[in-house]
Amino acid sequence: MKIRELKELLSAELMTDDTTLLDGEVFNACCSDMMSDVLAFVKDQGVLLTGLVNEQVVRTASMMDMVCIVFVRDKTPTPDMIRLAEDCDIVVMKSAYRAYEACGKLYTSGLVAREHHN
Repeated sequence: MKIRELKELLSAELMTDDTTLLDGEVFNACCSDMMSDVLAFVKDQGVLLTGLVNEQVVRTASMMDMVCIVFVRDKTPTPDMIRLAEDCDIVVMKSAYRAYEACGKLYTSGLVAREHHN
């Protein structure tokens, strides 16, 4: 799934400036407010959905080679978080959907967890 498709599905607002990154592919999704869980259990994911708003979210996403962060419940990242994400080539968006709804929309649209992708 392209990041731009994900943006449309979640009626998300783009927070980062580089629109060329919207053509990137997302192969998996992870939803958590606990970054320790993301680090412990998630490998090679594409998008992180979270309601946690702090710089550790961006750092964790970068360490896990994620290409996109979606802040749910209309949470707004700080300008410092957005700059850090841009430095890491990570797309940042926010969506009014709750985490459960956002995950359900992505899952029913075909974004399902896979062990490996090509």
